Amino acid sequence: MNSQDWPYLVEPMRPEDIPAVMVIERMVYSRPWPAEAYRYELAENPKSHYYVARLKDYRPRREAGLKGALKRAFGSAESDESLLGYGGLWLMVDEAHVSTLAVHSDWQGRGVGALLLATLIDKAVELQAAFVTLEVRVSNLRAQTLYERYGFRKVGVRRKYYSDNNEDAFIMSTEAIDSPGYLANLEALRAGLDARLRASPARKEE
Repeated sequence: MNSQDWPYLVEPMRPEDIPAVMVIERMVYSRPWPAEAYRYELAENPKSHYYVARLKDYRPRREAGLKGALKRAFGSAESDESLLGYGGLWLMVDEAHVSTLAVHSDWQGRGVGALLLATLIDKAVELQAAFVTLEVRVSNLRAQTLYERYGFRKVGVRRKYYSDNNEDAFIMSTEAIDSPGYLANLEALRAGLDARLRASPARKEE
């Protein structure tokens, strides 16, 4: 799900993306996954599918001094500010389970999360999954609003699911993603997202 007219590009996550992914992981989650977990997902788990969202035509800021010189000489994946977010799913029999979805705090509210979620749902349709599920903190109202827009509904609760503070998680699930009604709603959401992304600024305001 990519357009030449958007400032963002979504593509499969690569091992060299992991350091930049970890910057966002530590920023967004109180108990972040270790880098080794992502290496396993990419290299050894055939049921996983991970994507990253990047800023097109990215021009990195030129850092002064020794630190900047070293980065220019040797490169630094961790300083790859073009990577704005990431998401992944696991295919388990006929269920596509969203395992993670995160956006850099500077780029939240710009459609990047919706773009990644729509990409994951498109992948679930391609994989012929029957439905898509996920867990979300009961306090994360912003994420719940996004998921509900894409047809997820609360179907249960996992008590004390998050070990950092024993917070409950809502289990959310779509209806059958191959149903005419769901596909029609998804197409309408794609059209709205397309218009939003075309109007999105290409760079973060200073």
